[in-house]
Amino acid sequence: MKKFLKWFFIVLTILVFAGLIALCFYIGSIYTSASKISIDSAKLSAPFTTIEIFDSNNKPLKEDNMVNENFAEISSLSQNTINAFVSIEDKDFFKHHGVNYKRIVKAMLNNLKAGKFKEGASTITQQLIKNSHLTSEKTFERKITEIALSKKLEKQFSKDEILQQYLNIIYFGNNCYGIENAAQYYFSCPASQLSLAQSALLAGMIKSPSKYSPIKNPEKAIQRRNLVLSEMEKDGKISAQEAMLEKSKELQLKIENRHKNKLNSYSQAAIDEAEELLHLPAQQIALQGYKIYTYQNEKLQNNLEEALLKSKPSSNYAGIVIDNKKHSIVAYNGEGDYKILECKRQPGSCIKPLLVYAPALNEDIIYPCTQILDEKTEIAGFSPKNVGNTYHGYISARESLSKSVNIPAVKILSYVGIEKAKRYAQELGIEFDPKDEGYCLALGGMTYGLNIAQLAGGYTTFANKGLYSPPRFVSFIADKNGKIVYVHHAKEKQVLREDSCYLLTDMLKTCTKSGTGKRLSSLNMPLASKTGTVGKSSSKQNLDAWNITYSPHLTCGVWLGNLDNSPIDYTGGNQPTEIVKNFFVSNKSFEDFEKPSSIVERQIDTTELEENHRIVLANKFIPERYTKNELFSIFNLPKNTSKKFTEAPAPVFNCQVENDQAELVFNANEYITYQIFDENGLLKEISNKTGEQKLSFAMENERKTLKLKWFYTLSPQIKEEKELVLVKSKTRPNNKRWYM
Repeated sequence: MKKFLKWFFIVLTILVFAGLIALCFYIGSIYTSASKISIDSAKLSAPFTTIEIFDSNNKPLKEDNMVNENFAEISSLSQNTINAFVSIEDKDFFKHHGVNYKRIVKAMLNNLKAGKFKEGASTITQQLIKNSHLTSEKTFERKITEIALSKKLEKQFSKDEILQQYLNIIYFGNNCYGIENAAQYYFSCPASQLSLAQSALLAGMIKSPSKYSPIKNPEKAIQRRNLVLSEMEKDGKISAQEAMLEKSKELQLKIENRHKNKLNSYSQAAIDEAEELLHLPAQQIALQGYKIYTYQNEKLQNNLEEALLKSKPSSNYAGIVIDNKKHSIVAYNGEGDYKILECKRQPGSCIKPLLVYAPALNEDIIYPCTQILDEKTEIAGFSPKNVGNTYHGYISARESLSKSVNIPAVKILSYVGIEKAKRYAQELGIEFDPKDEGYCLALGGMTYGLNIAQLAGGYTTFANKGLYSPPRFVSFIADKNGKIVYVHHAKEKQVLREDSCYLLTDMLKTCTKSGTGKRLSSLNMPLASKTGTVGKSSSKQNLDAWNITYSPHLTCGVWLGNLDNSPIDYTGGNQPTEIVKNFFVSNKSFEDFEKPSSIVERQIDTTELEENHRIVLANKFIPERYTKNELFSIFNLPKNTSKKFTEAPAPVFNCQVENDQAELVFNANEYITYQIFDENGLLKEISNKTGEQKLSFAMENERKTLKLKWFYTLSPQIKEEKELVLVKSKTRPNNKRWYM
């Protein structure tokens, strides 16, 4: 046994050493190959970079596609600005030769201790190489290449030249590449005039521009800025008094207005999508000469922009148009202080078709004509309210959706089940936070919400026979040599049945005719629409207003709101719907939605619907005035057929007597005629009456016989009758009551 263990450890030691030697050779070969790569001076020093973007006809987009339009000379920057970046990003920048090995070892130990990649160890030189020459992939080979090129860069350029190029290439969020663009965007001043606090804020942002955005996350931005100031104090670059003074200052942002529309242009959205597809920052996409070919339709883009401008919203806004069949975004425009597509807003009632009604139809839980009791309700501790605290009694699913009544939506969600409904919505591109669990989801009450592309993209499924694929801006991408490196192939998945989508579309067409989207009715187009309004219940102020409308070919979505959550004066049914209307005025099409063979029309008994809130098929004897045509899926037809007009239902009669006066009470139906006879003939005939009926008559004798007859007014041959004998009570004669 000892001999075996001895040989085991010898072999193990040999294998370990062999592995280390192989690793060293592997690293050495990568390093040697990387050392032969030339440093491209043009990528480092190009002050202006533009990405070529084309529309669906391969015509250059007319929008501004410049990524970096301003350049800051290192000599123009204050020492405080330079020190801020060096203190937080690379304290030993002026000492090392491109790589800080001590920092690498420390970061590796910390990452091993944390059990995940928590810290990087890139110097400013390495970051410049990564941003100008390499991809953002986190691979071992890329890191070795980065180290080799960083050492080579340090031999070819001075520290000031490296720092200058670094400050002009790093990303500060909101489409700002380079410190000059960032200074002008966030503070409306040149980089040379940045204050100490402003410099510290920008230096702190670059670790994670989204997380430390002073617009989106001001508190985190201030915390990060103050950390930079603390590091500068540790490094002896500023005094304790200076650090304390600067930490007490507010952000004092002054967003430059001219950047707003560029941030939310079609071209910027296409660039952002290309960054994800190529795993490259926009700066590198521009430097490496990639060409982006999009789905933008020039006519539809112009129509959307004109519709938005015609409305002149006083708030931030966004509009999107999607080709349903191609799952392509053919038009997009917005206005806001930062990228609206990166923002999540509460969807309000626009979530109802995706989360509530479509799943309920697909699970055969409801029909469009299903009646739901709209009343004050509490479910699982949630007490939903309708707009204006009004309640409608029994209301059809069609009407509750088209008029955006809240309580039926919550009840239907409870029938489907929250988890099952969420699974459907997720298949339609809707993202949920783990905290999104309650019935408030039926009304759009989400922790974070959705962006307009996600919401409108989900609706394309209804027009596309239940097939979903995320909508995209980019059609294909070519490199500088014309080689295609990416092509969009929509991967469709069947989320809903075709018949379920048709029924939902038919319900949403009612919304355009008589519901909250009725501003669209004057177009006389086959359009399906849903509106949504989000407000603060505490202040009764609105924050978001939506309209999502689709035709067989196009889906148009509009959002109005303010990214700083200041209130708006709009509701989904007015300005957003008006913008959608103006868009479709320029794009009229009278082609209707194709009805699938799995949809049938059947007559139902309206008397059963009104009296008992049941959906039953009409039999052939029921007069037409008591029937109604409704749409059904062949997979979910009503199981029962009405017995009305085949046998006359017996009413419940109650009778009592006081002071020699008898009173007969019963509930009448308008389609039945009632006749009451006594010994002398017809006492009373009641017809076309609904509800409780009272008939009084004199009781002269101890006994009285009544004959009651009833028959369908339109089918008198179906007749029933009953005889009642009234006698005076012998057990309680003093109260003079008479009993049947």
